[in-house]
Amino acid sequence: MEKNLGDYRKSYEKSELSEDAISGNPMELFQKWFYEVETSNGIDEPNAMTVATIGLDGFPKSRIVLLKKFTHEGFIFYTNYTSEKGKAIAANPKICLSFFWANMERQVIVKGEAIKIAANLSDGYFESRPIGSQLGALASDQSEVIASRMVLEDALKSLENEYEDKTIARPKHWGGYIVKPKVIEFWQGRPNRLHDRIRYSLQKDLNWKMERLAP
Repeated sequence: MEKNLGDYRKSYEKSELSEDAISGNPMELFQKWFYEVETSNGIDEPNAMTVATIGLDGFPKSRIVLLKKFTHEGFIFYTNYTSEKGKAIAANPKICLSFFWANMERQVIVKGEAIKIAANLSDGYFESRPIGSQLGALASDQSEVIASRMVLEDALKSLENEYEDKTIARPKHWGGYIVKPKVIEFWQGRPNRLHDRIRYSLQKDLNWKMERLAP
């Protein structure tokens, strides 16, 4: 039987977002929200985010990636630089990140520019990864067509033998990006679909302009 998705209803009533109660710096508000989500025990991976890029074919594409660090400068994640995502960023570094924390009825949308982080920082993070994840980065030609799952399994097994009792160096095609935000929007669900939306826009003097948007 066909479901009528129009019958799905939910009233958002858990919180509110007021200009008088938040920081003028969006990264401070993000830190506060992230901590609240992290300690709420309602989401398995609060650092899961959607990364949207414009591909070489001209189409936008979104995928889930894990945020690994955030600072006052921006948001850091790691990937294969030669993947479809990496090629898209190389051609157009303007990307969008979005977080959806359903248990808190919150979204954060970030528009910014992705820049490769320093090689030594990527080295440090790669060294902290489990050995299986390190070998996985070597085994997979991310986004390339492969004949079967067995191709990956065989490549991983070969690498496990090759690197037994050896240090695994970070492959040069794998590393981190920092997304330096230009615009950050915070969305808090409210009753009657009159949601709170606060947008921060980075100005030429590097200060943030705060504005409320209609829902």
